[in-house]
Amino acid sequence: MCRTKMAVDASSPARSPARLSSRTSAGFSSGNRNAHSRSSDQPASTSTSAPYNSNSSSTFSSGFRIDSSVATASVSSSLSSLRQSLPENPQIYDFSEIRAATNNFLSKRYSSTSSSQSWRCTLYGKEVIIFQRIIPRSMEKSGLRANLSVICRSHNRSIIKLLGASISGDQIYLVYEFVPGSNLSLCLRNPRNPSYTVLSTWMSRMQIATDVAQGLDYIHNMTGLGLNLVHKHVKSSGIVIIEPSLNARICHFGAAELCGETEISHIGSGEITEEPPSPGLRRSRTRNQQFEGVHGYMSPEFQLTGLATQKSDVYAFGVVLLELFSGEEPVKYKFDKSSGEYVRISVVETARDAIAGGGEAAERGLRQWVDRRLNDSFPVSVAEKVIQLALDCVHVEPDKRPDMRRVSGKISKLFLESEMWSKRVKVPTEISVSLAPR
Repeated sequence: MCRTKMAVDASSPARSPARLSSRTSAGFSSGNRNAHSRSSDQPASTSTSAPYNSNSSSTFSSGFRIDSSVATASVSSSLSSLRQSLPENPQIYDFSEIRAATNNFLSKRYSSTSSSQSWRCTLYGKEVIIFQRIIPRSMEKSGLRANLSVICRSHNRSIIKLLGASISGDQIYLVYEFVPGSNLSLCLRNPRNPSYTVLSTWMSRMQIATDVAQGLDYIHNMTGLGLNLVHKHVKSSGIVIIEPSLNARICHFGAAELCGETEISHIGSGEITEEPPSPGLRRSRTRNQQFEGVHGYMSPEFQLTGLATQKSDVYAFGVVLLELFSGEEPVKYKFDKSSGEYVRISVVETARDAIAGGGEAAERGLRQWVDRRLNDSFPVSVAEKVIQLALDCVHVEPDKRPDMRRVSGKISKLFLESEMWSKRVKVPTEISVSLAPR
């Protein structure tokens, strides 16, 4: 798929002598050549005529002996072959390699939006997704390599890894690993079969909530690289669900920083950083306050300023939580026959109404609000806590929203409570139960 003759040539580990000499310092090639030259100076192994030595050979029950030097040479050769198959510079791709992998951008697009296009193809023997984005002219491209290297070193099981990038003119091409699966939005709302969802159990949705919370917590707080990162594009269509484990992985990690939407702030670099507007609102430095967001996931302050912050990420995560457990879109419009107008319905507002009043009223409202495809099989007390946490995340005032570290800790605790409930309540699958009159 997407592999033409040009793509095969681009993804092949072989390099021309000129290309190798120009990129030796960035990769493994110089070390590999030295290893080969050293091994060629050594005499050939003569283990077949040498006496048995437990340190240099091993004997199988069939009577054959393998000299350790031969095994070492074999392993060394395998490692050398592996090193040669790796890209010499995994962060910065040559634009010609991007063109070859995408068949000069004529290959079938994986997805296309007003702000970006993407292709699924093969690069250096790996299946990847290449996203094309526009970068502002005012962005300083000199620091791209350093920023990209920092982001590529980050790794978390709940985040789709960024492998590298390439720049051509005002376009940047972000190369991510390809993860097979479907996005959360389609898993919740399949247009071909709205009554079916693969996420038919409470635990499957709690697993997704836990994965996404831990991924965002990692982005905000635990990269360990002295950065103040913001995702900016948190939404259900940007979360991939993997089968059969039904784990979730976040897409577009690092895109906001590399596309010039925010600027990475290096702690301890001696630079004067911009003070946050309030103690509870951490923000990344930005040159251009671009208004780019997803309808229904944007916090009030983001709608006013277009400035992405960690607290706006928390708001978007809260919307995703409500969407996950209700199965509904963040915002939809319903025609009101009495007024003859379309009425805006927000999942945030319906969640507030559902648990208003507390007590039995909240329990009844919650059972009506939670996705009916769960068949009313969920721990009500845990569900109420999850919805309340989501509503805390979408608070109008950024200072009153919890940070992702606290949110992730609470979600993990609620996951364990849900797991205990699931072990206590096991519905037998061998029999069918009907409560309808006969």
